Amino acid sequence: MLTQYPYPEFEGRRNIGVGILLTFITFGIYGLVWQYKQMKIINAWLGSDQFSFWKWFFLTIVTCGIYEVYEEYKMGEAINTIQYNNNFSVTSHLPIICLLLTLFGMGLITTAIQQHHINKFYDRHSNA
Repeated sequence: MLTQYPYPEFEGRRNIGVGILLTFITFGIYGLVWQYKQMKIINAWLGSDQFSFWKWFFLTIVTCGIYEVYEEYKMGEAINTIQYNNNFSVTSHLPIICLLLTLFGMGLITTAIQQHHINKFYDRHSNA
C-alpha cells in the first residue's frame, strides 16, 4: 500500500464537470491542458515517461487524428496497469472504450472517463 502518492492529489484529482465546461468555454484549449496534465499523472503513477504531450500533439495533427485514437487506447491500457499494480479494481474494457469513443469523435468523453479512473486512484488511497 502506498503511503505517498506518486503524483500530488491536489494536482491529480480533477472535477470532471468543471473540466468539460472549461473545455467548451475555451473552445478546446483547456482540453489540451487537461490532456497534458493527465499524461503527467499517468507517467508519475507508472514511474516512466510513456506519454509525451508534444509527441501526442504533433503526431495527432500530422496523422489527422489517427495517432490520438492509438494514444487514447494506450492511456486506457496504462490506467489498467496502474489499477493492477496497486490492487485496484481493474476496468479491463477501458482501452476499447477509449479507442471507440475517440474514433467516433468523442475525445472529451474519453478524457472525462479517464479522469474518473484517475480520481479513483486517490479515493482508494484516501480510504485506506
